Amino acid sequence: MRGFVQILKLLKNYKSQIAGNLFFNILSTLFSLFSLASVAPFLTILFSANEISLPEVAPEFGFTSSQFLRYADYQISSFILANGADQALIYFCVFIVIIFSLKNVTRFMTMYFLAPIRIGVIRDVREAMHSKVLRLHLGYYSEERKGDIISRVTSDVNEIENSIISSMEMVFRDPILIATYLATMFFMSWNLTLFVLILLPISGVFISLIGKKLKGAARDGQSKLGEVLSIFEETLGGLRVIQAFNAQKATQKRFSAKNNEFFRLMVKLFRKHYLGSPLTEILSAITLAILIYYGGQLVLAENENGFTGEFFITFIIIFSQIITPAKSFSQAYFKIQKGLASVERINVILDAEEKIKEPRRPKAHSNFTASVSLKNVSFNYGKDLVIDGVDLEIKKGETVALVGPSGGGKSTLANLVPRFYDVTQGEILIDGIDVRDISLEELRGMFGVVTQESILFNDTVANNILMSKPDATEEELIQAAKIANAHDFISKLENGYETNVGDSGNKLSGGQKQRVSIARAVLKNPPFLILDEATSALDTESERLVQDAINNLMKNRTSLVIAHRLSTIRHADKIVVLEGGKIAEIGNHEALLQKKGMYHKLHQMQTFQ
Repeated sequence: MRGFVQILKLLKNYKSQIAGNLFFNILSTLFSLFSLASVAPFLTILFSANEISLPEVAPEFGFTSSQFLRYADYQISSFILANGADQALIYFCVFIVIIFSLKNVTRFMTMYFLAPIRIGVIRDVREAMHSKVLRLHLGYYSEERKGDIISRVTSDVNEIENSIISSMEMVFRDPILIATYLATMFFMSWNLTLFVLILLPISGVFISLIGKKLKGAARDGQSKLGEVLSIFEETLGGLRVIQAFNAQKATQKRFSAKNNEFFRLMVKLFRKHYLGSPLTEILSAITLAILIYYGGQLVLAENENGFTGEFFITFIIIFSQIITPAKSFSQAYFKIQKGLASVERINVILDAEEKIKEPRRPKAHSNFTASVSLKNVSFNYGKDLVIDGVDLEIKKGETVALVGPSGGGKSTLANLVPRFYDVTQGEILIDGIDVRDISLEELRGMFGVVTQESILFNDTVANNILMSKPDATEEELIQAAKIANAHDFISKLENGYETNVGDSGNKLSGGQKQRVSIARAVLKNPPFLILDEATSALDTESERLVQDAINNLMKNRTSLVIAHRLSTIRHADKIVVLEGGKIAEIGNHEALLQKKGMYHKLHQMQTFQ
């Protein structure tokens, strides 16, 4: 229920469209009712035109069924006698065409106003999810399967559109139809209508039981689809390794097992879904049979309240019109139950805790002027202690390098400074202000980041660089590329700066991608740089070009460099050796070599490689 209320809350942005939809739904229902209620009485009187006799005193209009029937019979009989049977039939046919035209025009207008609601709500859900994905901390994505997240954003959102939103038409229309028809039936015969009201809840119980099972099956199915997509995504990412080790059969077997589990769940799901329509129709037929039997007895008894054959036929016609919206409403219920399972899966993302929170009262500080200080900083990843009591000061203009064995906490420590993660203990200060007291936009505006894996987007070279400064001029763009040693190769591309780099920048070489990443950092012109093993994955020639670009980038800036190759940081002002999350050694290149400690050991290993 919470999920459905959540979807309804999204409708508040479409109040005018909802009002228009409801207004034309009411008109359409009235035209439909009027056309149905007029056919049987008119034709019955028309085909008995020779036997028409008008009372001396015209009956008065009344609000009971017998008074209304006598008044309607008198008016129809007068019209037929005044115009003749042939002319009256022509007028009636024209009347029917007009009424049905108005009914369908108003029906179209209900859909006209419903279209922006259907598409708009799904747009809003997607935007909410994308916005949430951008705000969640990086640790969230290392705990979740990427394929399952993609499944929630794509398949589950589509399921909401296909089930809940597509059912909005019936949710808005059918209750109006059912309420209007029932009110008319009560007016015509309250005791017959009670049969309907007694039997319909029984149908609702059966439908509700199936709907609950449908929701559980749908939730399991969508979860299993996430597992299928995760394996598929892993296959695409590791295709080279799979083929290199002839692991195609094993990989296919693993995929087929999950895919078949999904298949079996979905078969059960659709069988339960398909049960809804025939079940509703059978229950409706039983109700109709009982109604016909009871009403027929009243007609045969020549009820003194005017319960005639044509009156009963009109009643049955109106009741039969309830069956269709009741059936579609039950189908909508099944669909909504199926869609609510997807809403629950989407809420896992939308309700995820945002661990990196904006400060309630941020302190304005967009300029790095003195130093970055880490004081007794510790960080736990789950139950594992990754950083343990680190004290470090990085003064403005210094180049500080982090080195040490893999798993020592280098990247984690660097990620704590711009608050990609928050410290578990201790504090990080920029010019004496805790980073948690600075707005995220201002804080991260001070940093430029170049990672080991070049992150490029499926867009042009220019737009990838401009991401750091969208309002930069063409001159600034080119100058940034020149500083990054990227301008020459960019100019030789087919469309220059407007060349699309492909998915993840795969149209470019590793060195080219890295230089574009560096150009992006240059264009931002940040006071503080974080370089995470920016050259470790490159060949010798590319490394030289990228290292030259990095040296240009680091001029007159404060830099925190994570280094794999010690030769790239031998001129750093301060080298910090991390081991097991703690600072093992600290000093410059020469001083650390003389200590004969961990740094000396690492240096010797690389020297003799």
